[in-house]
Amino acid sequence: MARKRFNPKPAKVIPGAAEAAAARAAAAASRVATINLGAMTGRAGVAQGSRVRIESGLYAGEFAIVESVVGGVIPAAVVRTESGASRRVRTIDLSPAPKEAAAPPKEAAAASAEPETESPPS
Repeated sequence: MARKRFNPKPAKVIPGAAEAAAARAAAAASRVATINLGAMTGRAGVAQGSRVRIESGLYAGEFAIVESVVGGVIPAAVVRTESGASRRVRTIDLSPAPKEAAAPPKEAAAASAEPETESPPS
């Protein structure tokens, strides 16, 4: 008995399929995460006890104090924000706080809190 020959059916061509595939590929490309390779070098000037500003993430724009610096492939720092939250942040996402944003010294704050009294004229 002779074998039956296999004749596959031709593929159906759906109008607009190529455009839809291109649109899906463009949408997928826009969702791709980008990796900042500069994060591996870290940021100079971030040391324990320094006052910094968080540039990105949940606490972006908040000032914090560096509690510890952790080395590794991507250097990080454990910081405590002014609101009291503790968090680990990449050092590339920290920038030194400007001098005018620093808190006033305790002695100056205590002196300004005391009212100045003038002595009555004699």
